[in-house]
Formats: sequence, C-alpha cells, structure tokens
Amino acid sequence: MAERTAKAHRTVSRVTDILEAVAAARPGGLRLHDLATSLDAPKSSVFGLIKGLVATGYLVEEESRYVLGPALGQLLAVESPSLVDAARPALEGLRDTFNETVTLATPVGESIVYVDSAESSQMIRYSPPAHTRRPLYPPSPGKAVLAHWSRRRQEAYLKDILTAEELPAALAELDEVRESGVAFNRGETLPDVSAAAAPILVGGKVLGVISVAGPSSRMSDRLDEVAAAVKEAAATTARRV
Repeated sequence: MAERTAKAHRTVSRVTDILEAVAAARPGGLRLHDLATSLDAPKSSVFGLIKGLVATGYLVEEESRYVLGPALGQLLAVESPSLVDAARPALEGLRDTFNETVTLATPVGESIVYVDSAESSQMIRYSPPAHTRRPLYPPSPGKAVLAHWSRRRQEAYLKDILTAEELPAALAELDEVRESGVAFNRGETLPDVSAAAAPILVGGKVLGVISVAGPSSRMSDRLDEVAAAVKEAAATTARRV
C-alpha cells in the first residue's frame, strides 16, 4: 500500500506560522505589521486570522501587540496547576460553608472554561460541565471577566448577543461588577439557578474566577452573604498565587 504524503494547507500554514512567530517573540509579542511582514502576506488577511485566534483564546492582544493566549494550555490539558492548587482550599471552604457547588473558571478567548469544582452534597444542585467553553455573558464568571475588559472590547462582544436597547443596562452592570468586585446571575442563564462570582486578580489581570451557584430557592436570600464570601475567597487565592 502506497504511503500517503501530507500536503500543506495555506491557511493552516499561516495560522501555525503566526503562532510560531508570536511564540518566538516572547515575552513582548508582535504587532500586526510585524506579523504581516514575517509572513510576507497582506495585513488584511493576516488580521482576519489574528482576530480568529484572539476570539478563540490562542492569542491575546495587549497594547496593540499579540502574545500567546490561554487556549494553548487548555489544548495541551495543562491548566495552570498553581492556580488550581491555590484555589482548591477556597473552593472547598465555600462548599463546606454554603453546601452549594463552587467552581473555578478561567478565561479562554471570548469564553470561560470551568477547570475545577467542589460540588454540593445536596441532591438538587448545580453541576456545570468541565473543560467546555461557555459564553462570557450572562454567566456570573463571564461577567467578572468582561468587567475588566476595555469599554470598546465590551461593546464589540455584547453587540453580537444583545439588542441596542439591552446594551446600556449590560454595560452599566459591568461597571458595577468592576467597582464592587462581584458579579451576579439571577436566573439569567437557567431560570432556577442563581450565582455570585468574583475574579482572581493578579497584577490587574483576571487569572480565574471563583463562583458559587445553586437553586434560586436556596440562593436568592443568601446572595449578599455568598458574594462577600466569594470576594474574600478570590482575594485569598490571588495572594496564594
């Protein structure tokens, strides 16, 4: 049987060339002009590929330069052990206090991914899927991430999922989340589930988000208490990291 020879694909080659060029330029990253020059390709076509890599978390834009994003770690199943280990006591402590499911999520591009959890022992409980991309809005962990984006980036993301009438209220909510340090979800994702989440901030960046979620019948009257505890747990985890 004849051996099949793999053939290069132009688009795939350009994507891998972009990732390899950015990796070689660590830690400073590269600008669009630099990438287009190194690939000997039009800026317009390179920019389209870069936008796709940013949206999926394989690249991150920082001050008009592109650096490797967290999706590479997810792809290789190398979730930051330091973050998971640092957060684990907080997850278990919150679970023991409220007996509701506590999760650790990390931002990946324009999504969040749950990478660890401490589940409630109650028969009816919230059990989010692990290692699966979830939208940033309206889940409370996603709001905690969005709150620390620039206004331009917030608007660009939300305009694709909200109407013009809904947008101002959502932006105002994100301002409140950034100011208070806590995000809420009161039945917006699932009608009978409420949650509170707080970001793990290190050097001004959101490394992860801790959240507590459960049936609204149990959570609604305790959300303020849960929020305060989650905020403290996130701050403690940030110090551990």
